[in-house]
Amino acid sequence: DRLGIGVCYSGSQKALSCPPGLAPITFSEAAVEKVRRRKRAVPSWYFDVSLIERYWGSERSYHHTAPISLNYALREALRIVAEEGLEARWQRHEQNARALWAGLEAMGLQLFVPHEYRLWTLTTIRVPEGVDDARVRARLLEEFHIEIGGGLGPLRGKIWRVGLMGAGSTRRNVLLLLSALESVLRREGFRCGSGVSAAVEAYAA
Repeated sequence: DRLGIGVCYSGSQKALSCPPGLAPITFSEAAVEKVRRRKRAVPSWYFDVSLIERYWGSERSYHHTAPISLNYALREALRIVAEEGLEARWQRHEQNARALWAGLEAMGLQLFVPHEYRLWTLTTIRVPEGVDDARVRARLLEEFHIEIGGGLGPLRGKIWRVGLMGAGSTRRNVLLLLSALESVLRREGFRCGSGVSAAVEAYAA
C-alpha cells in the first residue's frame, strides 16, 4: 500500500524456499474495484479474479481444488522466515550477494546490471569473449552439481544467471560457486583472479 502497488505476486519457490506450485498474490482496494467494474466477461475460468475472490471470500463458491499439501508447506516456509526474522533474512541476502559480486569482479568477470539496479537474489554475469556459455554451465552441473541459468531471449548465450535466495543464500554456496566457476573458466582459457579470496575479504569487512 505504501508503494502504491495495485497487484503484487510471486512464486512460492523463490526466496520463501517452498516447493513450486503456489503463487502468493495481493490486490489493493483500487485493483479489486477495477476488477469488479469490468464490463466484459473474463475469457478464462482459472484466471478470473472475480471468481477467485468469491472462492476466497465469505461466499466460498467453488472455483478450484486447493493444493492442501502445498499450503501446509507454505505455512512451514513462512514459519521459518518468521523464526529467522525479516531484517536478519534481508541482511543475509545482502551480505551474500555483496560477497558474490566482489568475488566475480575479482575474477575479472563483468556483471550485467549496474550496481544501483541489482537484486540481492539474482546476479547476472556477462559471458566472457571466447568462453562457451553452454559448456561452462554443463561442467558446473556435471562436476560440481551446481546449476546456473543461461540468458533468455536476446540475451541467450550472452549472460549467466545465478540465483542466491532463500535457503540457498549461504556463505558456503557463494564460496563453492566461486571456486567451481574459477576452475571451469581456467580450463576455458579465461585468466581468473581469486574470487574466493575477494569474497572472504568482503565477508570480513
